[in-house]
Amino acid sequence: MEGIDMQAIVISAHGGPEVLTVTELPDPVPADGEVLIRVKAFGLNHAEAYMRSGAWGQVADVPGIECAGLVEADPSGELPVGTKVVAILGGMGRTRNGSYAELVTVPATNVVAVNSQLPWSDLAAVPEVYATAFSALHGNLALLPGETLLVRGATSSLGQAAVNLAVQHGANVFATTRDPAHAVLLKELGATDVLIDDGHLAAEIARRTVTVDAVLDIVGNSVLRDSLAAVRPRGRVCQVGFLGGFAPVADFDPIADLPSGVQLSFFGSAFVLGTPAFPLADVPLDEIYAQVEAGALKARPTRVFRFGEIVEAHRVMEAGRALGKMVVSLD
Repeated sequence: MEGIDMQAIVISAHGGPEVLTVTELPDPVPADGEVLIRVKAFGLNHAEAYMRSGAWGQVADVPGIECAGLVEADPSGELPVGTKVVAILGGMGRTRNGSYAELVTVPATNVVAVNSQLPWSDLAAVPEVYATAFSALHGNLALLPGETLLVRGATSSLGQAAVNLAVQHGANVFATTRDPAHAVLLKELGATDVLIDDGHLAAEIARRTVTVDAVLDIVGNSVLRDSLAAVRPRGRVCQVGFLGGFAPVADFDPIADLPSGVQLSFFGSAFVLGTPAFPLADVPLDEIYAQVEAGALKARPTRVFRFGEIVEAHRVMEAGRALGKMVVSLD
């Protein structure tokens, strides 16, 4: 893999998984404030499918918003060559070439040294979903032990991370899925109960006389009104995803649709993680990795692909067959 040209996966045109093409590109060179990483593995995210399809407009040629690997160069000298790191976002895949490559440059603010002895594929399964879930649960929702959390869209990789972290934090977690067959998976993660999401959960929660303190909504706009109705008075709702589509909430009226006292917030990891207001140092990645090693968090990838299998990997992801985090290994 050494040389002046690296292997990279590029979006040859907007479209389906087949537009992802392995090609050669010049090795990137880190500027001041950047770190050059030799990628050992990268996680797969729905965001990359949106970028590939053109749903998010013009993006970088090389997708990929996270990776695990070794420092190849750090102009600042802060991270020695060979340091084991993970990198998250920082414009990767959007405004700059991302991690679907042998080498990637990342803003230093979005690179974290890690001490874990987990294999590369396991390291790559954690950064984006766990940093997002942790930030939303603690920064937005201020979740307390003993509170009841509803995770909407829980079978997604982000949803599973949220269930894992909330259970570890001592919360009672109600997890949702559209497929009853996935209930066993969510119970194994520690969910108190599993609700089948037909888009109308508020009535079911009222029927069960369950008091929901907080909702983490990964489904998004299509169920926002229902999520607001499902939480208790003065409860909290945080939206973190759009699994139900990007269409806006039609005719949303805060007076009619936002219950008095209920707090609604949004956490968009792509835009804020690694900024001064949302530093990655606030996310205890080493502690999370230690819990994965100990088996306390079930965060290992459900499937590992090779670099040349990227088209199949995206097909599996879009078909909803992942049931957890998938990664691509270059090691």
